[in-house]
Amino acid sequence: MEIFVINSGSSSIKYQLFSQDSSSPLCSGLVERIGQPDALITHKYRQHDEEKVLYIQQQVSDHEAGMQAVGELLTRDGIAVIRDSGQVGAVGHRVVHGGEKLTGTTVITPGVKDKIKALYPLAPLHNPGHIKGIEVSEKIFPRAVQIAVFDTAFHTSLPEKAFRYAIPDSFYKNHGIRVYGFHGISHQYVSGEAMKYLNHTDAKLITIHLGNGCSMAAVNGGKSVDTSMGLTPLDGLIMGTRSGSIDASVLLYLSEQENYSTEQLTTLLNKQSGMQGLTGHNDMRDISALYNNGNARAELAYEMYAYRIKKFIGAYAAAMNGLDAIVFTAGVGENDALARDLVCRNMDFLGIKLDNEKNSEKGNGIRDLSAPASRARILVVPTNEELEIARQCRQLLGETTGR
Repeated sequence: MEIFVINSGSSSIKYQLFSQDSSSPLCSGLVERIGQPDALITHKYRQHDEEKVLYIQQQVSDHEAGMQAVGELLTRDGIAVIRDSGQVGAVGHRVVHGGEKLTGTTVITPGVKDKIKALYPLAPLHNPGHIKGIEVSEKIFPRAVQIAVFDTAFHTSLPEKAFRYAIPDSFYKNHGIRVYGFHGISHQYVSGEAMKYLNHTDAKLITIHLGNGCSMAAVNGGKSVDTSMGLTPLDGLIMGTRSGSIDASVLLYLSEQENYSTEQLTTLLNKQSGMQGLTGHNDMRDISALYNNGNARAELAYEMYAYRIKKFIGAYAAAMNGLDAIVFTAGVGENDALARDLVCRNMDFLGIKLDNEKNSEKGNGIRDLSAPASRARILVVPTNEELEIARQCRQLLGETTGR
């Protein structure tokens, strides 16, 4: 039985196909720019022990058309990895927001879909796309078990002192306003891999997921005890286009003095802020090039970006009363040596000391960038959310079948 993993966004579908017991995908790919005439499908597959890549540019009108195109690639003559769609026994879906009612990996039912839809106001950029992916997948793989894996689930172990806001109880009880945390699938995967690498199941870790979206988690013995994102993915670190933490009075000021609407504020904080607002760019590769050319705005942006991360490291080390390792992951965390360098500078008090030569080297797999004098390890652990989703699907299926 194969497990098909889908990460469906508002205009994209990311996918991987796993055999029942393998950690290496049979194929993987990405459908981009759905709804536009120049949509691009990138499909990777193995043939004769060699990875090959197929690029297809065509119109993909909607998610259903995208999934149909992917389904055809899975069974296309010459590159097929399965005979027919019936070989897919389960489809695992990444769902960003599960709220307080969807706290673990679960088989998708009409009731589960209704609960995901009820959370649209808390994840308007994500949950609607996930529902599209689920509904299309039900048509393309009608015999498969559809399974939801939630980004918020890993953070359900947060103690109440960490997830509550200091506002009247009624807002929590009646509206569910609390810290939920996100990127949980990634934090769970990399913290698990780090504990295995360190051979330390009770390790106190700070996982640092740096991509276009950025978040951190304090992970004590495999359990998330605090995290930087809050009610929505907007809070915490400075991100590609999101502001991260900001004084709420700034929003009141803009509303009262500049007549900003709720919609304008949402757009400002989610799409026009962060590194984009500071530099005019949201891709760290572009900002890094500006930094290296002495651009003052890029230098300030990088300093602010690293400074915010450093403050969370200090807070989480205090919250856990110790620190065994910090773990960098995701696109920026895995590849941006400058960001790692700035984060780790002048952190001797916490026992964090980077080996600059190791940091500057490229590499694959888990890397230890710690200097010999570093008491806390500094790791780079490549994230693999799709594999983590497949693992959780296997576990659920094993539990439901009694294996």
